[in-house]
Amino acid sequence: MPPPQQPISRILVANRGEIAIRILQACQELPSPPVTFAVYTDNDATHISLGRPHHAIKLPSASSYMNVGHLIELVKQHNIDAVHPGYGFLSESPEFSRRMWSEASCLVVGPGWDVLDRTGDKLKAKQLATECGVPVLKAMTRPTGSAADIRQFASQVGYPIMIKAVDGGGGRGIRLVKDESALENAVQRCIGESPSRTVFAEQAAVDGYKHIEVQIIGDGKGGIKHLWERDCSVQRRFQKIVEVAPAPVGDRKVVASVIESAVRMARQLKYLGLGTWEYLVNVRQGKFYFLEINPRLQVEHTISECITGVDLVKEQLLIAQGLQASTNTRMGESSDDAKEAPKSASIQLRLCAEDPLSGFALSIGKVGDVQFPTGNGVRVDSHLSRGGVVGADFDNMMAKIIVTASTWEDCVVKARRALEETKLTGVKTNLNLLKAIVADGTFASGDSDTSWLEENLDVLLQGGEKIAAETASLDNDLPSLSLNTSQSSSIGGSSGTTFRKGDAWNVVLETPGQSSSTTKPPAHHLSIERITRNEFPEALVADVSYTIPGAKPQSYKMTLNSTTASADATSSTHERGDPNNKAHIILPMSGKLIEVLVEEGDTVEENQVIAFVKQMKMELEIRAPQAGTIKWAIELDNEEGDDVAEGVLLAELEDETKKPHIRSRL
Repeated sequence: MPPPQQPISRILVANRGEIAIRILQACQELPSPPVTFAVYTDNDATHISLGRPHHAIKLPSASSYMNVGHLIELVKQHNIDAVHPGYGFLSESPEFSRRMWSEASCLVVGPGWDVLDRTGDKLKAKQLATECGVPVLKAMTRPTGSAADIRQFASQVGYPIMIKAVDGGGGRGIRLVKDESALENAVQRCIGESPSRTVFAEQAAVDGYKHIEVQIIGDGKGGIKHLWERDCSVQRRFQKIVEVAPAPVGDRKVVASVIESAVRMARQLKYLGLGTWEYLVNVRQGKFYFLEINPRLQVEHTISECITGVDLVKEQLLIAQGLQASTNTRMGESSDDAKEAPKSASIQLRLCAEDPLSGFALSIGKVGDVQFPTGNGVRVDSHLSRGGVVGADFDNMMAKIIVTASTWEDCVVKARRALEETKLTGVKTNLNLLKAIVADGTFASGDSDTSWLEENLDVLLQGGEKIAAETASLDNDLPSLSLNTSQSSSIGGSSGTTFRKGDAWNVVLETPGQSSSTTKPPAHHLSIERITRNEFPEALVADVSYTIPGAKPQSYKMTLNSTTASADATSSTHERGDPNNKAHIILPMSGKLIEVLVEEGDTVEENQVIAFVKQMKMELEIRAPQAGTIKWAIELDNEEGDDVAEGVLLAELEDETKKPHIRSRL
């Protein structure tokens, strides 16, 4: 049974980042705005300052977002009568929904624990699809933790197959297996990413298939409406990167059938609130297969809002209270509505802190400056305000850039313009890759499928770097624009230090411990030729001439960014390793160092695990590259781990070593 719909007077937003801001804003626009509560942790509170809740509650740690018991105590303490879980975290947990109601008489905004139980489990959702006559790929009927069971299924249906965690989400716990040799490792990886440690396998549909999902909204009594579809085919390792609405296809016959099947399944469930039905669709062949149901608000709900004019979060909050949902005529109800797409198009681009040129490694640290695009048809959902922090505890998405236009072609052009206007310093991002995607002819034609990005990744990465170089060249010819509004004032930031063309310094470099009586080394010479940005001490960008004694002057572009604040990784006191010292085991990526397994005097064998680093939801093993004795090992400052930047010294061996090995923790 669904939870009772009731008025909301005091609501807790149990999430962070841009989605917490989005929910808080929607609460403020309700006919009877409730008192709002939001939670935050150290170094992650920008959603509080931007979302402006009535009350802010500090959580003990990042893991508290997943602590059902702790959240129940907060609800009781503050007499809260509703919780909005957003997406991720506990948004799909039947236990969370059930316990909040039974232990605290508090409503969790969503479809209710019974529906969460039935739809959150992928095999149960497939069973529902079969009952409703919706096509599904051949799949195992029971979950397993055994590679032998998966191997037996593969022998029956043939390769390729897809292995999936029964309770996975957000692209985790999914592996495509093309032959027998890759099966064992894929099974273990998926089991390691499944909360229940159970998986299943299904036939894979890869060539020419798009990932299309349908936005559903239900009143809990069988009344179902749809907001058409979204095309989420541009993805890497099952992680969505770019989403568009509606699907840019010429023939909508199969898409209309997809939407009709989603509405039929939702009516069978008497679905309450927002939900997304996901499918694999081959438009040319006229085939489609049901994948799963996401019984919550989606990251990409924004583009459905933009093409229909419906505030989905506000509608969700109204329905949770039993209030009449919008009579907006830009919602569809019948299969006839689905045959014709809305007369506009929207694209969402996920800007993430990662380095595509280094295997998409997480990039953590302090965000120095942000410039987001503006103008007609541009929306940006972000928790960054005059900078921010990217750590290893949470998702690395920094912003959703959403563009909307009257046609698909105009929307693609607007996306290109919006990305050219986007600038961010302090961490590495996927911005250049996004630029390459929207500049590509296959994407612009609407023909990209689920395999397109990974099959063309190298070419796109090269294209993105070329576009970025052209943009930088154009920007260098323009007057500089400070992103710091305090620059012209006398308070903080750059105003305290003025640099001009022609300023020059003698630079004397002395080795540590060099005696003051020792003859001073000859001075180097640094002079400023052109300043493109002055926000010193936060940031300084300039063309400089640098002269080493006895050499000719060399021209450089110098970029300084402050790294002294907020991000533990960039302000860490941990020693950095020396790449030239072969005895140093240096951390090869950024992340949260959560466990160190060795200490001084320990003897380690080659390939022995010596530490674990966490990047978002994935734990990576750091292994000793050869046998030896630990001369020194890093010590953690915090019980839950330390944010560490690439290059930190992890351990030092008595013997010379090679580069450490990295593997995923299962």
